Amino acid sequence: MFNLFILQALNGIQFGILLFLVAAGLTLIFGIMDLINLAHGVLYMVGAYFVAMFTAMTGDFFLGLAIALPAALLFGILLEILIFRRLYERDHLDQVLATFGLILILNEGVKMIWGAAPMSVQIPAILSGSVPLIGFVQYPIFRIAIIVAGLATALGLYVLVNHTRTGMLLRAGATDGPMVSALGVDIKRLFMLVFGLGAMLAGFAGAMVAPILSVEPGMGDSILILTFVVIVIGGVGSVRGAFVAAILVGLVDTLGRTFGPILLRSAMDASAAGQAGRTLAPMLIYILMAVVLFLRPSGLFPARAAAV
Repeated sequence: MFNLFILQALNGIQFGILLFLVAAGLTLIFGIMDLINLAHGVLYMVGAYFVAMFTAMTGDFFLGLAIALPAALLFGILLEILIFRRLYERDHLDQVLATFGLILILNEGVKMIWGAAPMSVQIPAILSGSVPLIGFVQYPIFRIAIIVAGLATALGLYVLVNHTRTGMLLRAGATDGPMVSALGVDIKRLFMLVFGLGAMLAGFAGAMVAPILSVEPGMGDSILILTFVVIVIGGVGSVRGAFVAAILVGLVDTLGRTFGPILLRSAMDASAAGQAGRTLAPMLIYILMAVVLFLRPSGLFPARAAAV
């Protein structure tokens, strides 16, 4: 049982890291621009398709990833210039409708370019296999690489946001955007930078998950819902909150799905426990969100009460 707990805890952390990569950019976009972007999950999907395409073209995952990241950045900047820049002054309902329409358009565009059939990406040889943890417990090297890459990205974001001039502007923009603009900062350029960074982070998450999941149209839709849960729990506009909340959500979701049916077997028969566990497990993250909002309505680390 302990070995199973260790394995699933690592899976939960790895899932939380992926959620953080998607949520970090979106929480900055939401916190600074006050923009509700339902299409952010599509950027996760596009990143996965980019790495699948460039890996197939170059024959090397790392080279494909090195090309996919700037491609995701440029794709995000292009969307910001052509579409999102026109939504900043619109109300939230218009933003929701426009970005929902963008989901449909980009999902169909992906089918037109790459087809509707799922694509796969081979795990690079250097990251294949497993490493021993405790006793007979083995854990895939590639999943460990995802955790390490995500932690390195979180550290880089911390340095960027809290120890650079750009980060100072981001924190100021999250607190009082009009004042930042009045002080002479090119707010359009700042918005473009934030949106491009968010697109690249979401694309990076999609690229890292491509070798372990199928790359297919609509793959970003489900993760978008969890991303908004992460943002609400962590606090809108807070990268630190997004990191803590993403790890919490990843652990609660993964451990709940695994150990929920096991714990319920002490009170009911195995078949009923399995069915009840599968029903209740997806609810746990929403229960967590409700508890956090009851205790801290602004989230764990609201941007105006702490560093971004």
